[in-house]
Amino acid sequence: MTVTAVRKDPQRLTLTIEAEFDASVERVWQLWADPRQLERWWGPPTYPATFTKHDLAPGGRIEYHMTGPAGDQPHGYWDVLEVDPPRRIVLRGGCAYADGTLTTEIPISTIRVGIEELAQGRTRMSIENVFPSTEAMEQILAMGTEEGQRQAVSQADAILAEETIQL
Repeated sequence: MTVTAVRKDPQRLTLTIEAEFDASVERVWQLWADPRQLERWWGPPTYPATFTKHDLAPGGRIEYHMTGPAGDQPHGYWDVLEVDPPRRIVLRGGCAYADGTLTTEIPISTIRVGIEELAQGRTRMSIENVFPSTEAMEQILAMGTEEGQRQAVSQADAILAEETIQL
């Protein structure tokens, strides 16, 4: 399994998912940089993602929706705060309505992605979700974010293996 650790830290208001891959840092970076690859793993299997805007540059915006088993389509967005290819991305994101209007019911959080080389062609990716308050963290976790991100990240190995075979 790809995911090696899941840590919830209520004092720091964080949820961190760590995964390790048999791939280079540059190859793991492509999972974020290429919207077609990103949409193949970002949503959990029962809520696949479709990215409709993908500007992975500081000041840019990424927009997506996930499609649920009943056809529901929750929308989300990330404002891109920092990008340091192929090592780091910082995003601030939340949920939106289908027309792009931001929701106020679901809190905005920050996502810090780190990609680091391990030994012999292995790479660790960490996704740290930082919440603005204890209440916000509890609300987002109650929505299934922990399990959803675990399932989503677990799909990346298949994409990376596929790409390696094609080379």
